[in-house]
Amino acid sequence: MRLAPTLAALTVAAVLAGLSLELAGQPAVEVDFVHPERYRDASLRNPGYGRGADDFVLKEFRATFEKLAARYLPPGHSLHIEVRDIDLAGRYEPWHPNVYDVRFMRDITWPSVQLHYQLLQDGKPVASGDQRVSDMFYLQRPGRTAHSSDRLYAEKAMLDDWFRRQFGDQKVGTR
Repeated sequence: MRLAPTLAALTVAAVLAGLSLELAGQPAVEVDFVHPERYRDASLRNPGYGRGADDFVLKEFRATFEKLAARYLPPGHSLHIEVRDIDLAGRYEPWHPNVYDVRFMRDITWPSVQLHYQLLQDGKPVASGDQRVSDMFYLQRPGRTAHSSDRLYAEKAMLDDWFRRQFGDQKVGTR
């Protein structure tokens, strides 16, 4: 009768060990938002020209970086990103009647993110740098404006492009 609890305990231990090995091999990203209250334009809640960031935007940026790290970083690599400023695509134009929460997308209101990154391989620094990531042609790229319900589609596409160029194609180990 004591065999069943021991077998169950061994099964649980094996599952937990496998899970910890699986998680250890996955690329990791750590994202810090430096003074988000000073960001140029990172709020979808506050129409107008005020500074700052809202929790929704920060949460979406963090989730995007995590998704991109899982897609582009090989196992054994980790990334630390300090986001220093965000300027979302478009602007609120308060002179338009009854559209106080609509961001108008124009050629001159492209998205940009200022950040610092440090890439680590097995805990050792491999590369680092300051980047201003922007997409001046966000309105002219095919597929980016196709009736997306994602309010940050332009920023996510911009970050995907940067991440792929910076860390894709398994180049990270050769830098």
